[in-house]
Amino acid sequence: MVDPLSSSASQQPSLGSLFFSFFRLGLTAFGGPAMVTYIRKMAVNEKGWLDGAVFDEGIALCQAIPGATAMQVTAYTGLRIRGITGALAAFVGFSLPAFILMMVLSALYVSTSDLPPVKALFLALQAIVVALVAYATVSFGKTSLTRWFSLVIAGIAAVLFIAGVNPIIVILLAALLGIALLPAPDKKQELPVTAFPRPETSFLILLAVACTFFVLLNFLNTDLFTLATTMARVDLFAFGGGFASLPLMFQEVVVVHSWLSSTTFINGLALGQVTPGPIVITATFVGFLTYGFWGGIVATIGIFTPSFLVVVGTVPYYDWLRSSQLYQKMFQGILFSFVGLLLSVTIKLALAVPWSWFPGLLAAGAFISLLLGAEILWVVIAGVGIAAGMFVLVH
Repeated sequence: MVDPLSSSASQQPSLGSLFFSFFRLGLTAFGGPAMVTYIRKMAVNEKGWLDGAVFDEGIALCQAIPGATAMQVTAYTGLRIRGITGALAAFVGFSLPAFILMMVLSALYVSTSDLPPVKALFLALQAIVVALVAYATVSFGKTSLTRWFSLVIAGIAAVLFIAGVNPIIVILLAALLGIALLPAPDKKQELPVTAFPRPETSFLILLAVACTFFVLLNFLNTDLFTLATTMARVDLFAFGGGFASLPLMFQEVVVVHSWLSSTTFINGLALGQVTPGPIVITATFVGFLTYGFWGGIVATIGIFTPSFLVVVGTVPYYDWLRSSQLYQKMFQGILFSFVGLLLSVTIKLALAVPWSWFPGLLAAGAFISLLLGAEILWVVIAGVGIAAGMFVLVH
């Protein structure tokens, strides 16, 4: 699809080597956006597959389009190294460990969630998840809401989300408000308008394959089709990285479709935090608990397909896209709406937790630790350890 931009062909790995390199990385990839750093270290510093400047261009692109950022950086890296087959190898290799582990954990959850030690563990994880979402709301809001129009868009979005309005409608409204309220970008910083490129044949073939999958699924099982398209919508409208998809997923899964209760969804988020790989792997948990084994597979395909297609389809259009004032204003409006979305989900998740002094202290400690710069993985591990120790002392 796109010619590799690394140096010589001798530096290009085989598809098998590319797959297993990203598979090994996916086994230990914790930390949300920090995963991008690990990908850069492997592909640029250790392997020498890509030039650092080329990799950094990919980061900028993946931050400007919807989808799970770390997964899209993976696809971008594979695309630049070995074209579209390389993108597939890297993307599947990186996500496979998290998928397998989440399928196993989902099955265990179904059979053990009523056991007292498991209940105590998930109560602790629920409190920590509330702290994580609250911290994301604060940190995201501090960097995003700097002007009056950003506060207006975020406030309107929060009210609409709390009122139960469909998240897709709210996001589209935020995009329109961005066009209406945001000033035009500084002309000194504007990029030259580039010609609209022609679509790549290989991308069109891949898009046709994806569409065929969804059409066939609709004929074979309408419930699974609804699950897959719901997850695809969540990913397609998730501006701001993989974490931004979780509030949308909550709205669709808990509020719109009532597939899971708030408490069960929080437990799925907790499992998504303690597994390696992207946080959007929570979709696998949702699919498994809703429609079993095939539900887990279909939900995973649904949540990852748009991220992959958007990044490999956008690479040739990147210069044209970022030169569009209309896109820049729409993107900013959508970004502001996610602060409102995060706030509304923080409130809803907090209301779903059976609070007492212990989960309250655990949530407060986790929130303060995150504010002080602690890594998410260590906060989760510490919380689980404290909860386990408390259960042993009490029982």
